[in-house]
Amino acid sequence: MALNLEQKKAVVAEVAEVAANAHSAVAAEYQSLSVEDLTVLRRKARESGVYMRVIKNTLARRAVIGTEFECMQDGMVGPLVYAFSQEDPGAAARVMRDFVKDHEKLVVKLVALGGKLFAPSELKRVADLPTRDQAISLLMAVIRAPLDKFARTLNEVPGKLVRTLAAVKDSKSA
Repeated sequence: MALNLEQKKAVVAEVAEVAANAHSAVAAEYQSLSVEDLTVLRRKARESGVYMRVIKNTLARRAVIGTEFECMQDGMVGPLVYAFSQEDPGAAARVMRDFVKDHEKLVVKLVALGGKLFAPSELKRVADLPTRDQAISLLMAVIRAPLDKFARTLNEVPGKLVRTLAAVKDSKSA
């Protein structure tokens, strides 16, 4: 069904708003997927906090103008499904990576993160980015490590004294 001008403007505005707030984007060719497979992909995306949409490439090119996903414009050719990570940077890449394992017909064409376009082979690296909670726990572990080491060092002084006294006692009793 063809869209009129107002509907096209609404689609562009919606996708532009999503792209402005997104952390990363992945575009994949879905041409030989069945409707059921595409529905499963959309459901998984929704559960992971990923905005997924199939739109015309001309509208997608207009929507990403002024966002960090402008770098994707040259690669927007063919039938593509666009996935934008809303919550954490690797969410869209994880959804696509997991779906591609079972459905080889889905071919990832574009991966963008932080205003840079990556090769489709970099999908795994982007998918392996930690979630927000994982990143916070890694940061806390790094911050806490020197304090733990300092505490172990301070605890070693009385421990060494006790071991030395025990060794002296054992040598005198022998």
